Amino acid sequence: MAERAALEELVKLQGERVRGLKQQKASAELIEEEVAKLLKLKAQLGPDESKQKFVLKTPKETLMGKYGEDSKLIYDLKDQGGELLSLRYDLTVPFARYLAMNKLTNIKRYHIAKVYRRDNPAMTRGRYREFYQCDFDIAGNFDPMIPDAECLKIMCEILSSLQIGDFLVKVNDRRILDGMFAICGVSDSKFRTICSSVDKLDKVSWEEVKNEMVGEKGLAPEVADRIGDYVQQHGGVSLVEQLLQDPKLSQNKQALEGLGDLKLLFEYLTLFGIDDKISFDLSLARGLDYYTGVIYEAVLLQTPAQAGEEPLGVGSVAAGGRYDGLVGMFDPKGRKVPCVGLSIGVERIFSIVEQRLEALEEKVRTTETQVLVASAQKKLLEERLKLVSELWDAGIKAELLYKKNPKLLNQLQYCEEAGIPLVAIIGEQELKDGVIKLRSVTSREEVDVRREDLVEEIKRRTGQPLCIC
Repeated sequence: MAERAALEELVKLQGERVRGLKQQKASAELIEEEVAKLLKLKAQLGPDESKQKFVLKTPKETLMGKYGEDSKLIYDLKDQGGELLSLRYDLTVPFARYLAMNKLTNIKRYHIAKVYRRDNPAMTRGRYREFYQCDFDIAGNFDPMIPDAECLKIMCEILSSLQIGDFLVKVNDRRILDGMFAICGVSDSKFRTICSSVDKLDKVSWEEVKNEMVGEKGLAPEVADRIGDYVQQHGGVSLVEQLLQDPKLSQNKQALEGLGDLKLLFEYLTLFGIDDKISFDLSLARGLDYYTGVIYEAVLLQTPAQAGEEPLGVGSVAAGGRYDGLVGMFDPKGRKVPCVGLSIGVERIFSIVEQRLEALEEKVRTTETQVLVASAQKKLLEERLKLVSELWDAGIKAELLYKKNPKLLNQLQYCEEAGIPLVAIIGEQELKDGVIKLRSVTSREEVDVRREDLVEEIKRRTGQPLCIC
């Protein structure tokens, strides 16, 4: 230490000498010679490892190790400088990194952005390699299950308002799963890989899952059977209470904590009036490694459940859970920020909506335009431009075809294809009479409206607030 202190003093003195020479405007040769001496002393000194700090910067492979077996779906890239980089797999890990970098301990936010998966696309099922997710998260130290219940309430509100059909939200807890694996005889090193197998139960049979666990992952058949006794159970708060009395599971500290929180969660969900949409499902595992507590996944139901029958699911459209340890993985001091959130699969929902409209032989409206300004004869472009400008200034969503002399039939067909409800038609006779012919695209009814009354009539028909003068 004394030797290092002496070197540090020499570096300091030499640095002062170089600065003094520069101030005195000494010769370049002399300054260069003294700078060389300074650099030599610094090289002897070397870095002070005790003063090195972990600095968070733009992510270089921060995604790895967060997604378990799903990590194989991450797009790994390498930039020209040789640094390892990845396209973001979800919005949760970047959010946790943001909290750590900015030392935030309390925030509620939503985020809509693209994510990327190196997956096998299935367009008809809304499964893509590049797609949008909508995330909602609550970060901070709060009393148990209150933020979690709010996230589930938001999820149910979104899916109900979209009117995409009946849905069910499956709920479980990673602590219950880990406790269950422990009492069934699964070694700690196999928890996550067995968890990934269990998570496939919504797509394949128990026998197939068991074969994977035993044949591919080396689990003993009797251990797999014990797991099967648990993961094939589902229900409501009564199942939570039943498992709290389970002689083995209730003796596991982790499982007991998870079951206690789930019981509290169901109380809050009942108060929110959504408990009928929630199912405690022990097969739900959510393969991502960062989940630490409550987990959930929303699936659409093809048909209502008949008495004694299980509803038939048609796929997951939203998911989420609690991830209390993720922020600490990015914080230099390991400070934890409890977090819970949900993610909505935007393209998945769009795909379902489009399929249902197609089945009902309804067209998907591709524009918000309320009225098309059209002409019945040639050489009326100037009049169309004047009218569309008037409508824009009045706050009406209007457009016109970008042609000087479009045929009226083509203009009407465009409205039908795009789902535009109204057409404001200008003709030579209409100009003389001071009126505009307003046509309903669906009923094909036409009425003459005085030009000064056109804005109010369009607003009345499209449900916009009328001007009170």
